[in-house]
Amino acid sequence: MNFYITDDDETIRSMLSQFIEDEDLGEVVGESDDGALVEGEALNLKKVDILLIDLLMPNRDGLETIRSIQPTFKGKIIMISQIESKELISEAYLLGIDHYIIKPINKIEVIAVIRKVMEHTRLEKSINDIQKSLNTVLQMDTGLSQKKSSFKEYNIKNYGEFLLSELGISGENGSKDLIEILVFLLNYEKKNTFDHGFPSLNDIYKYLANKKLGASADEADLRREEKASKQRVRRTIYQSLKHLASLGLTDFSNAKFEKYASYFFDFTIVRKKMTELKNESKPSFTSTRINMKKFIQALYFEAKRMMLDG
Repeated sequence: MNFYITDDDETIRSMLSQFIEDEDLGEVVGESDDGALVEGEALNLKKVDILLIDLLMPNRDGLETIRSIQPTFKGKIIMISQIESKELISEAYLLGIDHYIIKPINKIEVIAVIRKVMEHTRLEKSINDIQKSLNTVLQMDTGLSQKKSSFKEYNIKNYGEFLLSELGISGENGSKDLIEILVFLLNYEKKNTFDHGFPSLNDIYKYLANKKLGASADEADLRREEKASKQRVRRTIYQSLKHLASLGLTDFSNAKFEKYASYFFDFTIVRKKMTELKNESKPSFTSTRINMKKFIQALYFEAKRMMLDG
């Protein structure tokens, strides 16, 4: 991992660099004493994975700096400050930081937070690697018996149900649809792999409709059921978004929030929902643009990873 440190206190910068070096966490590829010296494109050129930044600095503070680099910098951000104001900390999280550490800094806490953020980063980057490895495994498994395939379907249902519980939606109407989607994707990948892409959402909803009504069902009934299943799934995913945003608003360091929020959703949407909940504004289900395909992909790959690990 590549790190960049921004703090007007040279001692803090030196301590953080030493922590990273002592624990072999990665390389500090740059540092600065003010946010005005930090640019998103420069961070990307240095291939910075994690930016550690102070809140209060003389020319441009941490919050202003984050706003400035947000359009281009896609790495993780850890804010370090002596300020304990809940309002400022909340604003920092809503801007997109991944963690907030209160000064004076403690080596054990700093290392624990950095490792947690590193793990989160690896989790987000793992989807493509998991997909490739699963394709390899499935190609090797072409000779498996039908009994073993049924056992895998049973397993992926179990892990899927566990994940839906973790996401706060195990009792929602669309949860059964999501479990059926996992089985569909497992069988689809065994037959076709994902070399030519993930199946479309329309194909998924057609499968759900045929599974529920049967192949002999009327075409109009099938189309109605496709639409109904889409609405059930969307509303269920929306409830998961609301649940995770609520967890994050209550406790930024909540383990489920940290593990799942940006993995299953675009974090800009999570921050928007957190803001709505914080301001107690009217829910905007119809205007919330949820990336349903991202959620379904994340659910499948995470359930499949757990199944293979188990």
